[in-house]
Amino acid sequence: MAAPQPQTFTAPNHYHLSGGGISITYLPTGAGGVAHLLYQDPHRTLNFSGDQIRTVEVPDLATVVSVTLMLTVDSGSTTFSVLIPRATLQSTIGASTTIHTEGITTVHRFALVPMFNLGQNELYTVTRLRGNASNVIIPL
Repeated sequence: MAAPQPQTFTAPNHYHLSGGGISITYLPTGAGGVAHLLYQDPHRTLNFSGDQIRTVEVPDLATVVSVTLMLTVDSGSTTFSVLIPRATLQSTIGASTTIHTEGITTVHRFALVPMFNLGQNELYTVTRLRGNASNVIIPL
């Protein structure tokens, strides 16, 4: 009789989250070995990959994944960040778990006239997101 195989575990490689009119699909390592993020809201659908996606591991919080939704030369930018909490799955294709997290849309104010830059420069909108983190086959 064969000895039982020990269970193995892995981090998710696919996240699908939505809430408040926002939907994202995030692959930390997707096709071509680079990260991919699909962002959708009622006004736009945007695809990001590789260097367009910024990730920062915050030990006491989560992995913060950010993308730039809009960038202007003279009035600032809008970014979207999602908190990707740590999760552990069994190492089987199709394994998944429910994720509850937050997405943060940040308007970064900027004006060419320095006097108009006084006061708070970032404005935040926090959106509750819910969905699944899973282990899927990533196409090449």
